[in-house]
Amino acid sequence: MEERVITCINCPMGCRMTVCLENGEVVSVSGNTCKRGDTYARQEVTAPVRMVTAVVPVQGSLMPVSVKTREPIPKKDIPACMAALHGLHLQAPIKAGDTVLPDACGSGVDVIATKSV
Repeated sequence: MEERVITCINCPMGCRMTVCLENGEVVSVSGNTCKRGDTYARQEVTAPVRMVTAVVPVQGSLMPVSVKTREPIPKKDIPACMAALHGLHLQAPIKAGDTVLPDACGSGVDVIATKSV
């Protein structure tokens, strides 16, 4: 049986949790003080996901636009997503909520603008 110790990031408590795995399956989670910690631990050790945030330059504007994924994407896809964002050439005007990169890295998740430029 494999044990992993992780720290929950769902709230300021920062619970240190022990996750026991057997054959890649979560057998138990201990150390969490709430249900969200249990859910986070199971996700984190089997298929971790993260939100991606960045800024992208906008032609015709001195200010870049801040962007983020609409939902978390698999952690393994973050470098490819950042590379795709690096290659963007956006044109003003851009409105908050506009999709600037559809289906980021084949994840099915769009990258959207978080402010208007």
